[in-house]
Amino acid sequence: MVARALGHRMVRKHDTLKRALICWSSGKDSAYALKLLSSQQDVEVAGLLTTVNRPAERVAVHQVPEVLLVAQARACGLPLTRVTIPDPCPNTEYEAILGTALQQAKRTGITHVVFGDLFLEDIRTYRESLVAGSGLEPWFPLWARDTRQLAAAMVATGLRARITCIDPIVMPRSFAGREFDRELLAELPHGVDHCGENGEFHTFAYAGPMFQRSIAVRIGDTHERDGMVYADMIPG
Repeated sequence: MVARALGHRMVRKHDTLKRALICWSSGKDSAYALKLLSSQQDVEVAGLLTTVNRPAERVAVHQVPEVLLVAQARACGLPLTRVTIPDPCPNTEYEAILGTALQQAKRTGITHVVFGDLFLEDIRTYRESLVAGSGLEPWFPLWARDTRQLAAAMVATGLRARITCIDPIVMPRSFAGREFDRELLAELPHGVDHCGENGEFHTFAYAGPMFQRSIAVRIGDTHERDGMVYADMIPG
C-alpha cells in the first residue's frame, strides 16, 4: 500500500485527507477543537483564521491584543491568517471580507473550516451560510456535547485559560480575569452555561496540549464596553 508522510501522520493514498482551517477565537473552545483534530489521522490542521478589529489591533469579540494572538499561533506551530475588519463592522461588510478570505483558503487546498460552536442552532446556520459560497465544508467537532462535561474535560486535559470578558447581567464582575478552572466552574451562577455558550463569558487560552509551550499573560485593568466587562490581557 502506497502511503505519504504528512507531518507526523501517514495517510494512505486512497484515504481522503481533510485540510482544515480553524476559525480561531483565541478562546478555549477553538483551542480544544484543535486538540481533538490534531489526533485524527485523516486530518491536517493547516492553520488558524481569526478576525481582528482595526485600528484597535484586537481579536474581535474577545478583545485579546493581537500580539497575544500571534503568540498563540507560534505556540501552536501553525500559520495564522488575520482577517481585518473595522470596528464597528456592518454584517454585509463582515460577510464580504470573510467570504474573500475563505475563497482564498480554498485556492490553497483547504477543504474544511472548523468552528467551536456547541449548541446554538441559529449561530450554526449563520456559519454554514457564510461558508456556503466558498466551496469549503463547515465542521463543528464540539457540536451537541454536554457543556458541563465538556468544560470539565477541558480543564482535566490541561487546557488553561483566563476569562477575558463577562456579561455583568448574569455574572459578577469579579469573574472577569479569573482562571477557567474547577473552582470557577463550581462557582458559576445558576443558569450560566459552563462553556459560556450563551455569551455569558469568553476566554483566552494560554496553555494546554494544543500548545508546544505556554504563553505568558497577566491581567491588566478591567473596563466596561458595549454592556460587557473586560479584563485586559497583557503579555508577560
